Amino acid sequence: MCAVLRRAIGAATGELLALLVIAMPRTFDPDRLRAVLSVVQGLLQEMRVATHRERDAIEAVPADYRASAQNLIHYLTVRAHDLRPLQGELAALSLSSLGRMEGHTLGTLSGVERALLALLGDTRALSDAEAHPSAAEAADLLASRSSQLLGERPRAQPARIMVTLPGEAGRDPELLRRLLEAGMDLVRINLAHDDAATWSAMVRALRTAEVETGRHCRIFVDLPGPKLRTGEVEPGPSVLRLRPRRDLFGRTIEPVAVTLLEPGACSTAPGLHVPMRERVAVPVMPGDQFRVHDARGRWRSLVVVEVAGGVFHCLSSRTAYLIPDCEIVLRRGGVALWGGRIGDLPSLPGEIPLVNGDLLVLTKAQVPGHAARLGAEGPVVARVPCTLPEVFAAAQPGQRVLFDDGKISSRIERCSPTEIEVRILETPPGGARLRAQKGINLPDTDLRMQALTVQDRQCLDWVAAHADVLGMSFVQHPEDVVALHEELERRGRGDMGIVLKIETRLAFERLPELLLTGLRSPPLGVMVARGDLAVEVGFARLAEVQEEILWLCEAAHVPVIWATQVLDSMARTGTPSRAEVTDAAMSVRAECVMLNKGPFVVETVRFLAGVLQRMQDHHAKKSSMLRSLSVAGRLPGALKAARPGEHAAHQ
Repeated sequence: MCAVLRRAIGAATGELLALLVIAMPRTFDPDRLRAVLSVVQGLLQEMRVATHRERDAIEAVPADYRASAQNLIHYLTVRAHDLRPLQGELAALSLSSLGRMEGHTLGTLSGVERALLALLGDTRALSDAEAHPSAAEAADLLASRSSQLLGERPRAQPARIMVTLPGEAGRDPELLRRLLEAGMDLVRINLAHDDAATWSAMVRALRTAEVETGRHCRIFVDLPGPKLRTGEVEPGPSVLRLRPRRDLFGRTIEPVAVTLLEPGACSTAPGLHVPMRERVAVPVMPGDQFRVHDARGRWRSLVVVEVAGGVFHCLSSRTAYLIPDCEIVLRRGGVALWGGRIGDLPSLPGEIPLVNGDLLVLTKAQVPGHAARLGAEGPVVARVPCTLPEVFAAAQPGQRVLFDDGKISSRIERCSPTEIEVRILETPPGGARLRAQKGINLPDTDLRMQALTVQDRQCLDWVAAHADVLGMSFVQHPEDVVALHEELERRGRGDMGIVLKIETRLAFERLPELLLTGLRSPPLGVMVARGDLAVEVGFARLAEVQEEILWLCEAAHVPVIWATQVLDSMARTGTPSRAEVTDAAMSVRAECVMLNKGPFVVETVRFLAGVLQRMQDHHAKKSSMLRSLSVAGRLPGALKAARPGEHAAHQ
């Protein structure tokens, strides 16, 4: 009833404005008006053609979501053009600049057409036979779907706040109580970490906190997704550096604490722990010195300050490098009382030093990688295993490969079914060191792999029992969305809200198809996963890409979660950077904002809530200059929504 009333009021208002326009003196060039009208009517005709062409995709969506699917197609049709010249002409006529048409594209263009006809004195301006959502109706659609997926919006702020929980949250209901009181609306549990027992403990702690605070909080769960990372690297040397604190002149101002341990002894004291191979054959007293012959052949003194059984707490004012079996001597008053050896020390993490121009081989075999070195038959190129075997079938020479969040960039020179050889193109100044379990991105490669992994499917039983909303990691194909919905249906949770995490270049480019497929089984949301996405599209392009995602989702009336490193410094250190505050303020355009864990996350939630509350009086989405979108060019003939069972061919 409310929507009908709004439509009637909108129609009456449009007719009144048209009558006023007709009554106004004609001060505009009729030829110019007709030229602008021709452009607008051409766009409207293209929208009608696109609606007919994509009829199957629209009809695959539930009836109450078809207006959203149709509006998305209308928006993509219009945004395939550079609208900036038209925007300028309309602004000169004091008409709509089209900068806020995302949620009601047909309505906006139809209103402009009526106004132009009225300026030309055409009585057709008083009629509107085409049904379309108004601006108010589009806003209501987005608001209701946001509430359906993410829960009711807080009264005092325009966006909800979601917090990633640390594993220890399951043992700390007090933390969850404080987060709820600070303004948290959703919790996020990342299934890539911990186990089912830990996740269940988080849920129980949350329920306890909800009872204490009287607030309800939805549970958002992230599936692990496929892990594209570097494999193991040969460990580094077993060496322990003792480094006292020094002033600008190199003088020691704070010695380093070292705990020597006899065989079988243990200690929880802070500082460095060094095992010894033998027990000390004589009593040790405070003031004694353990003299160590370090890896550089230098003698260094460790002064005993406390003795507790076979544990000797010492201080050292000189730098030393300790390795297994280096000589150690106990001295008192200049007299040697006992001699022994340092025991086994942990190896340093393995790393592969790389500079521009180096070669690196990715291997399918999970054999620990190593740095470049000289072998028996000559130089041996650096190697590192890759955790996803699908990479080797899909990669092609000339494509980019990025490592460690984009810190190291390279290009493929040679491929085989078991190896990929890349040339390092760019590293930080002074080179880089690649370690195990660092992310790999292939932004130019279409990896024909399932987003829903075996591990994901194993997690879904727990998800079905505990989660309200499910995030799908590394989604790239419409078939991925179909497969996930089929798995949820089997577990009786076809009603669960799904959030598509857009974290690759290909996912961004296929967003129209992903949205149309997701709308077939609502509720649906999208997360702008800005970490991996920035690596894939390039940091320079991240701002415009996240804008385009916001536009496309608003056109489909789909809520957006603004994620990755929001107020990250504040969560970790207690103090935000100026850039982070601006970023947090801009997140008001999304329906939900995600914070990561950190020791100051409660204060960060409270700070973000205040920023959002103040910004809601200044922002309601935004107006934009509408150059053509490359992603909109995928519309003609490209929106072929995946059918149930089609994902099998994708496997």
